[in-house]
Amino acid sequence: MFNILVVEDDPDMRELFCTMLTDSGYNAIPAVDGINALEIMDRDYIDLVIADLMMPRMDGYNLTRSLREANYELPILIVTAKDQFEDMQRGFRAGSDDYMIKPINVKELVLRVEALLRRAKISAEKKIVIGSTKLDYDALTVTFQGKESILPQKEFYLLYKLLSYPNKTFTRQQLMDEIWGMFSETDERTVNTHINRLRDRFAECGDFEIITVRGLGYKAVKKC
Repeated sequence: MFNILVVEDDPDMRELFCTMLTDSGYNAIPAVDGINALEIMDRDYIDLVIADLMMPRMDGYNLTRSLREANYELPILIVTAKDQFEDMQRGFRAGSDDYMIKPINVKELVLRVEALLRRAKISAEKKIVIGSTKLDYDALTVTFQGKESILPQKEFYLLYKLLSYPNKTFTRQQLMDEIWGMFSETDERTVNTHINRLRDRFAECGDFEIITVRGLGYKAVKKC
C-alpha cells in the first residue's frame, strides 16, 4: 500500500483528502504544515506528498525545496488557492511535479496521484516494455524485432514520454515544454517533424502507433 503524506493546515480539507485517498486504497498520513511533514518523513517511508502552499511555520514552497535539496525524488503534488502563473512557475521551479488549484475535485486528485505514482515507477526503473518493444532511458535505446537502435536524444525522449502514458493526448505545446524546455524558441513544426521520423522508424512495429489527435496533438496507442 502506498503511503501518501497530506500536508494541509485546513483541518476540513486535510480530512477530506485523507478520507478520499483512504477510500481509494492508499494509506493517507496527515500533516499540519511543512515542519510536521519533515518530522513524519524522518520516521516513516512516504511514496508521494500532497502539499498546500500557504501554511504556517513552513509553506509548500519551502517544504518542496527542502525535500529536493535533501535528494528526495518522490512525487510532490501542490494544491493551492493561488492561481497566478507566477505562483505555479515558482512551485514547479521549487521541484513540484504537479499543481492543482482550489477548489479541488477530489476524484481528479486521486487520478493525478495514480498518474504520478505510475510515472515515478517508470522513472525509477527507467525502462518501458510494450509487447516486444523495449525502451531503455539511460542508453537511449529502443529494441524491437530483436534489433536494438540508439535514437537521437529528442526523438527518444518524445517516444518515451508518449509511451509512458498510453492513450493520453499531449498537446504540441506540452511536448515542446517538456522535451525542448519552456523557454525554447522551437516551434510546433519541430514536434511534427520528430513525430514523423518516429513513425517512419517504427512503421513495422506492431506493438504501438502514434496517432494524431486533430486540433490537439498526439498520443501513443498500444496495439498488443
